[in-house]
Amino acid sequence: MAKTLVTGGAGFIGSHVSQRYLNQGHQVVIIDNLSTGREDNIPKGAKFYKADISDLKTLETIFKEEKLDVVNHHAAQIDVRESLENPQKDATINIVGGINLLELSKKQGVKKFIYAATGGALYGEASQGPSQENSPINPISHYGVSKYCLEHYIDLCSRLYNINFTILRYANVYGPRQNPLGEAGVIAIFIHAMLDGKNPMIYGDGEQLRDYVYVEDIAKANLMALSSGDKMTINLGTGKTTSVNKLFQILGEVLNFKGKPQFKPKRGGEIFRSVLDVGLAKNVFHWNAEVSLQKGLENTVAWQRSAC
Repeated sequence: MAKTLVTGGAGFIGSHVSQRYLNQGHQVVIIDNLSTGREDNIPKGAKFYKADISDLKTLETIFKEEKLDVVNHHAAQIDVRESLENPQKDATINIVGGINLLELSKKQGVKKFIYAATGGALYGEASQGPSQENSPINPISHYGVSKYCLEHYIDLCSRLYNINFTILRYANVYGPRQNPLGEAGVIAIFIHAMLDGKNPMIYGDGEQLRDYVYVEDIAKANLMALSSGDKMTINLGTGKTTSVNKLFQILGEVLNFKGKPQFKPKRGGEIFRSVLDVGLAKNVFHWNAEVSLQKGLENTVAWQRSAC
């Protein structure tokens, strides 16, 4: 069984990935600075270091101590608007932090580097159907640029030093443990507002389309990436779109919420239509997003109610 470092393992997606690895008998080491992650998200059985991926000296000590087989890199600055307002911070975390991990992976002989990339903020407008892995890259935010930049560093390190990797490009991930206050995520934000009896805000006309994929389906793909998808970039999503207005309607029905949305002007750095083609994931991982949007939203509502 592999000894795997999960960066951002106290966060939303990283904690689910860590739990999935532990359930399958793998050893898990977590690094998280807890800026948005929560210590109570860390699954039992994982070893935890409170550390920042931009702190090379601390990372070096951890890598030498733990003798890792795999690095699964989820730690990131993920807020599109924050990236526009503070691109230096965005680049320090998403680019420099990633380079630190790659350099130490090379020095310590890590067998595989799994990278949680973005699909939703990478391809730009998906006007001609779902975006494939070879679709034109056209990010419209610093976040999309910084996440894509590290893909180039990973590819370069693979060619120069033969580091094995899998890059996973996520659609819009949602589910339990997503923080409506500290992370991006319209579903968590809507649920939080509705539970508080407040009318959620919709930026733009609400007809923008997204590909929403449940976090446990994403965790399952990360498990498969331990043993397949070598030196490949793979989209993970549902291949289906849902408008923000439709999302509001479904959540209103689940929560029996009678309020109306507050429509606000469209914000910068956001695209109208984003949806990923997942044919490669099906072929390589034999993976499908199994949890329907309805079921996933019901699960997320139940969790958020219990967390209040």
